[in-house]
Amino acid sequence: MSRLTARFGALRESGRKALVPFVTAGDPSLQATVPVLHALAHAGADAIELGVPFSDPMAEGPTIQRSSERALARGAGLAYVLECVRAFRERDRDTPLVLMGYLNPIEVRGYARFAAEAAAAGVDGLLLVDLPPEEAGECRAALAEHGLVLIQLASPTTPEARLRKLCADAEGYLYYVSFAGVTGADRLDVAAASERLRTVRALSAAPVLAGFGIKDAASAAAMAQAADGAIVGSALVSALAEAADADDAAARARAFLAPLRAALDAL
Repeated sequence: MSRLTARFGALRESGRKALVPFVTAGDPSLQATVPVLHALAHAGADAIELGVPFSDPMAEGPTIQRSSERALARGAGLAYVLECVRAFRERDRDTPLVLMGYLNPIEVRGYARFAAEAAAAGVDGLLLVDLPPEEAGECRAALAEHGLVLIQLASPTTPEARLRKLCADAEGYLYYVSFAGVTGADRLDVAAASERLRTVRALSAAPVLAGFGIKDAASAAAMAQAADGAIVGSALVSALAEAADADDAAARARAFLAPLRAALDAL
């Protein structure tokens, strides 16, 4: 059984909501990534999305764009990201890790090579923002050969036929983008997103997690009521940005995530 399947199965059995934080590999420093991952796991993350820095992150708002730029300037390429996963797995064999990024670095490496290296490092899934589901067959097959899943995205503007196909094919979890826009935008309409989320959950073969616009305990709890959990990214990346060192970054990660965990556990 995969780590994602085991973790979401346990959450379902206990009636708890999933909390999935996103951080950019290599930011606020190369040395901070692994300590931050451990801090998030200890603070109650059910899975972690680790951003692969990319030069043109078109779905991201300014916070994550700048984070990616800083990480790339430090040399945080795909090889570094996989090394961070390997280092994390030395102490944590249970927390699922999903790499989130863009197609180009994966295509350059080749699907088969990437899948083999990612699985060996301890990755559980891949989310590619710019890979249309209609063109994902080769990538999905390569990942499946090594026990990895391709996480799908759905949004308020996803046509009905495509939504049904996404929900039927969903593995690991389905990432529901709560509004049309970029990450970090302050335009979350909880009522409208919740109505759509209930429809998506009824169709999906996998847990449905809400992302985009979630920035604190209140917004996480509000969205998680209609979803299987919440994903938080830009607000966490912003909280880490000014960390003095790796220890400070880990402390900031714990302090940020703890109230969100408490809020979800109170539902």
